[in-house]
Amino acid sequence: MQPSIFNPWAWRDPSALAGGYTQTTPSVTPPEDQDGGHDGHDGPDAPGPGTPVDLVGYQVQASDGRIGTIDEASNEADAGYLVVDTGPWIFGQKVLLPAGTVERVDHQERVVHVDRTKEQIKDAPPFDADPADPEYRERVGSYYAGGHLPPPGAVPRVM
Repeated sequence: MQPSIFNPWAWRDPSALAGGYTQTTPSVTPPEDQDGGHDGHDGPDAPGPGTPVDLVGYQVQASDGRIGTIDEASNEADAGYLVVDTGPWIFGQKVLLPAGTVERVDHQERVVHVDRTKEQIKDAPPFDADPADPEYRERVGSYYAGGHLPPPGAVPRVM
């Protein structure tokens, strides 16, 4: 068995960016009320399968709590990232999270869950306004790849 090679810039589940994400697809269609709407449903609908999704404005949840709101998102192949505005949590700083840190996306609640702790995110390399800078990407990618542990029972993937 070959060891898993973690690419911090690749989305683990690209379908999370194109709607139809299984965590948000109801197994039963909600009943309609007399006005033709869905009874008791006042939140946003999950995007349908194949619908491109803009994650800007979604909340970001670390493994141990909320860290901020997505300010910018890139879904480029093997170059994806999120820029998160941490608000008052880290004195209004922004942080760059590689797409590989995203564990799952809940489109109905508009929350992106990442598999890092708040402390790990706080200790990451300082934000650079040019996330495309190769040296900066190398520092950030190395930092997050170093803390990656595949989930128990995960099948290793080689890139």
